[in-house]
Amino acid sequence: MTLAQAPHGFLSPTGVEIAFLLVGLVTLGAALITVTTRQLVHAALWLVVALGGLAVEYLLLTAEFIAWVQVLIYVGSVVVLLLFGLMLTKAPIGRSPDADSGNRWAALTVAVAAAVALVWVVTDAFRTTWLDLDGPAAGTTAVTGASLFRHWVLPFEALSVLLLAALVGAIVLSRKAKADEAAAPAAPGKEGVR
Repeated sequence: MTLAQAPHGFLSPTGVEIAFLLVGLVTLGAALITVTTRQLVHAALWLVVALGGLAVEYLLLTAEFIAWVQVLIYVGSVVVLLLFGLMLTKAPIGRSPDADSGNRWAALTVAVAAAVALVWVVTDAFRTTWLDLDGPAAGTTAVTGASLFRHWVLPFEALSVLLLAALVGAIVLSRKAKADEAAAPAAPGKEGVR
């Protein structure tokens, strides 16, 4: 039995698996910085790094179509929408005390519980599944599109409605703030100063 025919195991990682692990660690670090930073613009920019890392992970899994959809939709559209929302609502550029609710332990508990549940479900579902990274690509664009619009059309449309609601909410908040500024009376003692 040659080395190429040897059974695959966790103790003999390939270069793709090592790259997958390293990119995954960078993506995890960027995601942690995204949710822990107190500067909203920095959080949006670290979100770009995290979503870009996911696109690289898809490329390493030979899912090129999904990787480019990740770049175009999430990195391109969602983050731009988020930045427009920050600009329209006049979010502070520097450190924002409003970005910290003080519920760090509750948030950490929920995050760890969600992470454990997600790892458990994914590990249980794909325990015996191996991707042949050296073989032909497993999914074509036609197969991926058919699966997406046959089985996942409702979540796909719900996400588009959610993004539309976020944009409309940002516009409403920005107009409300402008109306409040216009309706605010002048400060006492400043009417006669020229």
